[in-house]
Amino acid sequence: MTAATASAKAGGAVAPRHVAIIMDGNGRWAKARHLPRVAGHKSGMESVRSVVKMAPDLGIEVLTLYAFSSENWKRPEEEVGFLFNLLKSYLQSEIAELDAKNVQIRCIGNWRALPADLVTLIDGAIERTKDNAGLKLVLALNYGSHDEITRAVRACVADGLTGGQIDEAAIEARLDTAGLPAPDLIIRTSGEERLSNFMMWQAAYSEFVFTPVLWPDFDGDALARACDHFAVRERRYGGI
Repeated sequence: MTAATASAKAGGAVAPRHVAIIMDGNGRWAKARHLPRVAGHKSGMESVRSVVKMAPDLGIEVLTLYAFSSENWKRPEEEVGFLFNLLKSYLQSEIAELDAKNVQIRCIGNWRALPADLVTLIDGAIERTKDNAGLKLVLALNYGSHDEITRAVRACVADGLTGGQIDEAAIEARLDTAGLPAPDLIIRTSGEERLSNFMMWQAAYSEFVFTPVLWPDFDGDALARACDHFAVRERRYGGI
């Protein structure tokens, strides 16, 4: 049993409430095996299943997965289409089990701009699980932090706020993540060490774990190890 698991079972405070993951390295995983990039994405879906299964056992209340960024549209059309079909397959095959395990599905980002059939599936998953009180599984789809913050400020103006009325609280209330705790821990796989336009507002006091492990090789045990790293961090929020 890891330290994070032990703490969670004991009701300790060291388990991160909200973990966000930048799932990176699918293409490199496939290239290293002389496989097409889509093979990496397909294998990466098994990692999604593994971390979603493990998260509640670690005391995690919210798990956010950076599934498709607003910049991912720049990828080849065939790859983008494969990613969308993979997400559709995941929702179709997993929704019954996720619902049975009390998982609540949410989405952040401009996800309604995705293909109509995928939006319909997402709407159905959100509606089906909206009353579930277990793990909140947040899918960041067509998500970019700059876009999110811009939309929040525009919403403030549309709501009639002016000048000094547009403060941090007003913006936070209009972010896609309104009502969710900020991520305690952000994990990025594949060895890259940047946010890539992900949760830039929310990450102000997040802890980070950068791992060289490529996403298809990341699993529930790797998530537990990342939580162990978090457990020994001292979080001062600017204090002493």
